[in-house]
Amino acid sequence: MSSHSFATSTDLKACPNKPNCVSSQANDEHAIAPFILTKTLSTNMQQLAALVNQVDGRATISHEEESLHAEFTSRVFGFVDDLNLIIDKKNNVIHVRSASRTGHYDFGVNRRRVEKLRAILTAQGIIQ
Repeated sequence: MSSHSFATSTDLKACPNKPNCVSSQANDEHAIAPFILTKTLSTNMQQLAALVNQVDGRATISHEEESLHAEFTSRVFGFVDDLNLIIDKKNNVIHVRSASRTGHYDFGVNRRRVEKLRAILTAQGIIQ
């Protein structure tokens, strides 16, 4: 496993017991809907990375064939949040997890980030 903490296969790391994380694979208060791919998409990770960058142009992004990791650093305090996307072609979805590395509360920042990305991907016709 690399230092970027890429998840293996289609599994995202579980959210910690803190309200500063959302995941499409959680089934508790951390739950958020996965991104449902449009049928026509052949997923291009370069394009996906560029769209993630639209969420916050200061993101540091790395990706592999079917997974993407982005680090977002807050302007004021320099807190780092991690965003992970895993393309699950078998189920035609992109699983998503966004979490703060430190602290307890994120004041909804991670959920809003995922919903902003959802709006961008929907506008581009990548997801439904």
